[in-house]
Amino acid sequence: MTTENPLLFASTEAFGLPAFGALKAEHYRPAFAAAMAENLAEIACIADDPAPPDFENTIAALERSGRLLARVGGVFWNLAATDTTPELQEIERDISGALARHENEILLNAALFSRVDALHARRDALALTEEQARVLELTHKRFLRAGAELDETAKRRMAEISERLANLTTSFAQNVLADEADYLLLLEESDLDGLSEDFRASAAQVAQERGAPGKYGVTLARSSVEIFLQSSTRRDLRETAFRAWASRGETGGATDNRALIAEILRLREERARLNGFANFAAYKLDDTMAKTPTAVRELLDRVWAPALAAAKAERDDLQALAERDGANVAIGAADWRHYAERVRKERYDLDQAELRPYFQLDQMIAAAFHVAKRLFGLSFVEVEGLDLYHPSVRAFDVRDAKGEHVALFLGDYFARPSKRGGAWMSEFRGQENLDERIRPIIVNVLNFSRAPDGAPTLLSLDDARTLFHEFGHALHGMLSDVTYPLVAGTNVARDFVELPSQLYEHWLLEPEILRGFARHAETGAPMPEELLERIQKSRHFNQGFASVEFCASAYVDLDLHESAIDESFNALRFERESLARISMPEEIIMRHRTPHFTHVFAGDGYSAGYYSYLWAETLDADAYEAFLEAGDPFAPDIAERLRRHIYAAGGTQDPADAYVAFRGRMPNVDALLRQRGFAR
Repeated sequence: MTTENPLLFASTEAFGLPAFGALKAEHYRPAFAAAMAENLAEIACIADDPAPPDFENTIAALERSGRLLARVGGVFWNLAATDTTPELQEIERDISGALARHENEILLNAALFSRVDALHARRDALALTEEQARVLELTHKRFLRAGAELDETAKRRMAEISERLANLTTSFAQNVLADEADYLLLLEESDLDGLSEDFRASAAQVAQERGAPGKYGVTLARSSVEIFLQSSTRRDLRETAFRAWASRGETGGATDNRALIAEILRLREERARLNGFANFAAYKLDDTMAKTPTAVRELLDRVWAPALAAAKAERDDLQALAERDGANVAIGAADWRHYAERVRKERYDLDQAELRPYFQLDQMIAAAFHVAKRLFGLSFVEVEGLDLYHPSVRAFDVRDAKGEHVALFLGDYFARPSKRGGAWMSEFRGQENLDERIRPIIVNVLNFSRAPDGAPTLLSLDDARTLFHEFGHALHGMLSDVTYPLVAGTNVARDFVELPSQLYEHWLLEPEILRGFARHAETGAPMPEELLERIQKSRHFNQGFASVEFCASAYVDLDLHESAIDESFNALRFERESLARISMPEEIIMRHRTPHFTHVFAGDGYSAGYYSYLWAETLDADAYEAFLEAGDPFAPDIAERLRRHIYAAGGTQDPADAYVAFRGRMPNVDALLRQRGFAR
């Protein structure tokens, strides 16, 4: 098996891509076992080195270790999220705990930590470069946060907690995926009132693929269900779809996440207390820009008050429209999107059916590439004939202005039952310059509803914004130019990582970009100037709703991780009580309700950290104003500072220092409030 396992050998494929066509499910377990064994042997060599510790034989050696494991994991975790199978899900459940044990064996290795600790104690005398000093600091902190200074009993408990959490969060994610993949709202021709022709065509294809030819299918992919909720005139069907969407993870049976949430929270709290923190939120935020729960609440409170006032005014507008219609209804959560689209149409003469033909997927991809060329000198050439992991994935060779290879970019744009919901950026290979110049393989994963063969896939404006957002993350990975893997690409503080992505969204609505790329799917005509003006005028429409649904999720996330979780904990009751404290309007629900809040419970990434999008928006609103102040959205000198200090620098600096290096100062919340239409 070992000699036949493609995961255990350096790739000979173009661009160093994994040999996807040769991969089989049975390759993963032996590959992980071999990679972990190799990694532990590397660690033993470092920990037992008789030479006194120095940066090269300890920190740089740690950076060189685990490359095989990173390669195997890079393939497995990407495919488990994008094209999973029952076999991969079983492996995922098994391997998540094994990898947690493996990481603990390294981070709780006393001999290894003593070398790292000794170097950290005399760091000022080591004559390190700025990047090396940063890598040493982050490495030392990583060991401390894992419990390296605890006594042996506490270390064993930390290891047990880490392994159990890995298993629980994997189960949480798989449960949400199962609820999303299993659901299908089948419609007849008579159920389609209000739905556009392109949506009907996509829904017909979904039904065909799911074994119901002649019918129309609505899934729980956001690009499917949200458009249905906006457009359908059938209130009963909207309520059915909304109830399924809002209830993922709490439907009872094998995929119900409520018991998992309670155990995850209790274990996280215990881990924080073992590390000397009052609660998990304090532990998690200690390693971010925000630093404390108090700082997060201050930001949320600044936005919440004007957002709530705006949302109440928006609700009154929706209710007034319903009453003018003669509809004897009180606006509910399942109604909001439908009536909001109608108010948008009435106020700005805009609706999704009119806009979608101008936002073709291929054109929006080209627009995102064009902005990258204008800002950073990048070119994207599609590469045909590569053996990729799914037939719908596209590959692009990315080159700089000198023609040198920068990265391979993969675009995985369409929803399918085997793919996790949402949108994200990941990598099959990260960037580093430690021993050689290694360029990254970056992937954007989205869940757009695919049009029938031969027809262009049309996006909503929100879909197009999501595409730009994820491409901003991709650029953060592709433009990375650092020496050490620990600080490469998106390896930055969680509340800083959203800056490059959210900032990139701004260019979508630049008039120059809309004029050049928003072309009608049938006629090819550019977007009319008066339509472009209506889009610009509507930028702040429904921002009360958007801000309330986001902030509510961030408040609940923070509350969950600041609270003591006892045996009486009930996730849904806690959610209701948390929302009641902030006077959450009944007509709006959290953007991500607790039982399917994958940001927070499908891994540790955004736990106590969902606020990060808002924190980063404070930065991105101010950062974009630098271009506005220059009078040029592509000002070359500002773009160069942006590339050097933000997109290419990874985590080589403290994030606040990186932002100041770009902008000359830290921002305040005023730019964010202006961006959301809450201040003038």
